[in-house]
Amino acid sequence: MIRAATENDVTEIRAMIRELAAYERAVEQARATEAQLREALFGPHPAAYALVAEDDTTGGLAGYALWFPSFSTWTGTRGMHLEDLYVRPHARGGGHGRALLAALAALCLRSGFERFEWWVLAWNEPAIGFYRSLGAEFLDEWRICRLTGAPLKELAAAS
Repeated sequence: MIRAATENDVTEIRAMIRELAAYERAVEQARATEAQLREALFGPHPAAYALVAEDDTTGGLAGYALWFPSFSTWTGTRGMHLEDLYVRPHARGGGHGRALLAALAALCLRSGFERFEWWVLAWNEPAIGFYRSLGAEFLDEWRICRLTGAPLKELAAAS
């Protein structure tokens, strides 16, 4: 079953974020605390939203999808950026990932969003194959740019 996350899910969502980070070989970068996630998802001005897939066998959560609205200056409309999609290893192949994406696609259309976008690591062949099977378009001409740490501080100091 797919449902909107609740505050009671924050502990398990955080655990799955760390599981995802370990799979992506970057667990040391997953520093978000439960308090930060609770504020981001359920505070007075949410920064993001989450759906969860319930696990019928364990009674816990099988996976989650965390997203936030984006905006396109070209279309003049909002879109949806999927930050995380994760299904626990024991539940993979059970349709949870597809169900989470289908629920997000339906939410996207109900909300009048024209784009549903996400990133995938270039080495993550299982995910790439899954996304291709859904008809996802891969935008190879675009590169992700990021400033953090010292370069971010240096640029800000130039203002």
